[in-house]
Parts: sequence; structure tokens; C-alpha cells
Amino acid sequence: MSTKRGPPKHQNKFAWKPKAGVKINETEVGGKFRPLSEITGVCPRCKDQIEWKRKYGKYKPLSEPAKCQKCSKRAVRQAYHNLCTACAKEHNVCAKCSRQVNRIVGRDITEVEAEQKMLEEAINNAREREKRTLLRAMNKAKLETSAAKAPSTDVSKVGDLFTAASLDEYAEISRDDEDNDSNDEAQILD
Repeated sequence: MSTKRGPPKHQNKFAWKPKAGVKINETEVGGKFRPLSEITGVCPRCKDQIEWKRKYGKYKPLSEPAKCQKCSKRAVRQAYHNLCTACAKEHNVCAKCSRQVNRIVGRDITEVEAEQKMLEEAINNAREREKRTLLRAMNKAKLETSAAKAPSTDVSKVGDLFTAASLDEYAEISRDDEDNDSNDEAQILD
């Protein structure tokens, strides 16, 4: 056992990267075209553990669904989870460590689908100009999230896609901007 105390002799010049010299196939899971899924249904401690595995190249995704420890169905679709989402939600426990938790990280698939459906309805009911603006904003947000690959810790979704809380408020804001633009143009022409 070493008796020396104090700081290390030298500082690492760069962080260690797993598979630094290996070329990654973009079509495989974890590549550019098939990114790893979002970590959901677990407590914050378990989420940190899974993120660590992803960061340091220890993460192994499931090739086929695993068996749930409560209901014995092959319904576990995320790696390192022991319970399916239905059982974890029913018993209000973490899907990985099976402990009672107050706060579960991530959103349920049904919530995501409901939000997507509501957004599609809003886009279909909007004017053509507003549709294109919304689609550009969505594409820009997708590019930024794929580049950053950092999940949002903010619970509120207001401000992520729109600057307003509802589509009606967004429409009013955009109409106000159009009015201001036309006033500016009239002043320039005078």
C-alpha cells in the first residue's frame, strides 16, 4: 500500500474515449442513423449508472426483449431493466433496482405519442406559413438535440418548440411580428 499523499504527479491531457481508434458503423445501434434510446422508467441513481455505461463503452443494448420479474412476460425492452414499464408504473418502482421512488426519470411512451398526436393536429390546423415555420423549428430542435445528445432536465415543455404556451398565442405573436415588419417597411419607403 502506498503511503504517499497529495495530488497526482501529472494531469491527464485528454479524457479517455472508448474505442477511440475503431471506426463506428453508422447503421448499427448507437451509430449516427440509429442512436441509443432515451433512458426512461428508472430512478435518477440508476439513470446515472446507465449513462456511465454508455459514456465509457460498457453499455450493451438488448438484442431481444427480456422477461419481466413481476409478470414473467417478455416485455422488457430497455437494457439493464428488470421490470416492464407497465409493472414499474403500477407498483411505482424503478424498473432497474425495483425500489420505491417518488421521481422517475423520463417520459412514458404513451405520453410521447399523445404529445406527438396533439402537435400533428396543431400543425394540420395552422396556416401554411405557420406550418412551415413550425416544421423548421422542429427540424432545428432535432438537429440541436442530436448534436448535443443531452437530455433536458426541465419538466416544462413551453419554450422548447414554441415561445408561447399554446398555438393560439404563437399565432398572435407571429401576427404581431408581421404587423411590425409591415410598419417598418412602410417607414422605410416614406
